[in-house]
Amino acid sequence: MTLLIRSAGSGDLQALLALERACFEQDGFNRRQLVYLLTRANARTLVMLDPEARPCGYGTLLFRRNSRRVRLYSFCIHPGQRGSGNGRHLLKALEALARQAGGEQLQLEVRADNRAAIALYRRMGYRPLGWLDGYYEDGCGGWKMSRSLSEPEKAPAWQPVADDAAVSS
Repeated sequence: MTLLIRSAGSGDLQALLALERACFEQDGFNRRQLVYLLTRANARTLVMLDPEARPCGYGTLLFRRNSRRVRLYSFCIHPGQRGSGNGRHLLKALEALARQAGGEQLQLEVRADNRAAIALYRRMGYRPLGWLDGYYEDGCGGWKMSRSLSEPEKAPAWQPVADDAAVSS
């Protein structure tokens, strides 16, 4: 199956809102928050399209001026696409984008009860930095995790070519 990963724009807003609703029962972004992220100079969002050109996942990176640390601010894969390797492909694309922008470390937060996401991050080389007690809206704790972007990649899934690239899974 061939998937397209490209930069998201304002035309993707409705699809990103639908992904948020499908992926997050709580703590999901609303329209105003997504518009803000799509228009911030220090944020980059990649969207993954399935073979029918429907968005099936997305991730947003936040960059800080004068910092080599990049934050994975949002990451979601449609529930129907989970377990297919698509999350790994999208995460590799986001890592490549962060690295291309000069990032040396990628940090994220993940709900403690999201075992599938934690397992993905660990397989991809992320290590826990610390516990976040009551971090989420419903009181659930979380983990802050990080990965050095200077570590060799196990198997590059995506190389940036302008803003768009196709990957096969």
